[in-house]
Amino acid sequence: QLQACGGGLVQAGGSLRLSCTASGRTFSRLTMGWFRQAPGKEREFVSAIIWSGGMTHYADSVKGRFTISRDNAKNTVYLQMNSLKPEDTAVYYCAADVQGLDYATRTSYDYWGQGTQVTVSS
Repeated sequence: QLQACGGGLVQAGGSLRLSCTASGRTFSRLTMGWFRQAPGKEREFVSAIIWSGGMTHYADSVKGRFTISRDNAKNTVYLQMNSLKPEDTAVYYCAADVQGLDYATRTSYDYWGQGTQVTVSS
């Protein structure tokens, strides 16, 4: 199970940190990802951190502004979001990929959190 939190309302240029805590599996062996879905749009990849080696990946739209990290001791993955823009407004979902085959593909992920709303005002 995945439990995401940390969303909220922030002005453009502000920051938020999302957290996602996992339970029920060996967290350290999971590739963890963040996706987001804006109203009327498809759910899109935001960022991922690979369980093996800790390599990180980002969508071009967030590169340089968002940072993903994980704390295996706490079974938690974080998404630090800086320099937020109104176009970052969406429901953000964390997800876990057991096999770690394709971190950017939504269908590769096996488990999903409930989503947390991020709203960025202009």
